[in-house]
Amino acid sequence: MPLRVGVIGVGMIGQEHARRLSGVVTGAEVIAVTDLSADRAKAVAAETGARVYDSGGEVIASAEVDAVVVTSWGPTHAEHVLGAIAAGKPVFCEKPLATDAADCRRIMTAEAAHGKRLVQVGFMRRYDEGYRQLKRLVDAGRIGTPLMAHCAHRNPSVPDSYTSEMAMLDTAVHEVDVLRWLLDEEIVSAQVLTPRPTRHRFDHLQDPQIMLFETSGGARIDVEVFVNCRYGYDIRCEIVGETGAARLADPARPAVRRDGQEGTAVTADWRERFGAAFDAEFQAWVDAASEGTATGPSAWDGYAATAVGDAAVEALKTGGVVPVDMVSRPAFYTGEQ
Repeated sequence: MPLRVGVIGVGMIGQEHARRLSGVVTGAEVIAVTDLSADRAKAVAAETGARVYDSGGEVIASAEVDAVVVTSWGPTHAEHVLGAIAAGKPVFCEKPLATDAADCRRIMTAEAAHGKRLVQVGFMRRYDEGYRQLKRLVDAGRIGTPLMAHCAHRNPSVPDSYTSEMAMLDTAVHEVDVLRWLLDEEIVSAQVLTPRPTRHRFDHLQDPQIMLFETSGGARIDVEVFVNCRYGYDIRCEIVGETGAARLADPARPAVRRDGQEGTAVTADWRERFGAAFDAEFQAWVDAASEGTATGPSAWDGYAATAVGDAAVEALKTGGVVPVDMVSRPAFYTGEQ
């Protein structure tokens, strides 16, 4: 019997995930959807064969729903994740796990009290084959002890609703999580530098930004976030160790020679760049949720990303180096990857 999934929030990313669960991964079917927009919920329900519910609480409570996907507005995530835990149902939550670190801690406490993992957070880069190869290289000691990491996250453009704080909370959060995973160290401080702004930004937006992080072991990370680069969607990561360096390869695509030039196409957007990673992420979630549990990025990882995000937002405001305010990792999450 397939895993019966309820999706809470079917905006852009929720629609993507509903379609993925319905038509790409195996072992699942979307049977319930809800959204603040009734028309949007009805459209996704018609496409997936699901039933429309009035609220996230009703989706979670339904005896027809085995597991829950939370892709609603960020400030509602904690409520729905806590509801799923209380119902004993595996839950996939898109980042952020919660917009408040205290809510993340409440989620961890509730999950530990339940006694087994139920929460997976949507950090899909851990499922990208390029990053997985980087992880294997670092773990095998092929480049020695990592000393530095250099990253870039570039978007062609963003809507005028995008704010300076979102450069960390919605964009660089992926680098924060994947670098914690690659280096197996927590981030302990954040600083944000603001280069000369691009003329293509909105007046309210600081773009680009350079974020500087230090890990508990003393490694240094720099992350360039440039969300109006104009030329495409460009993700870069290089880890420099004591005896070598490893760089994330660009997506494979043919080089074309013509008119006296040679070139390759640049990835257009996040769907094209990380589509396969999203597929692998959800297949792993469905496989685990079918057994009544969760694997992959945990509630602890969601909490850590929120704590680092809080420090980076403060650093953007003050211009200083801001320590990350983070509790000790609970024993319940020891060893999670």
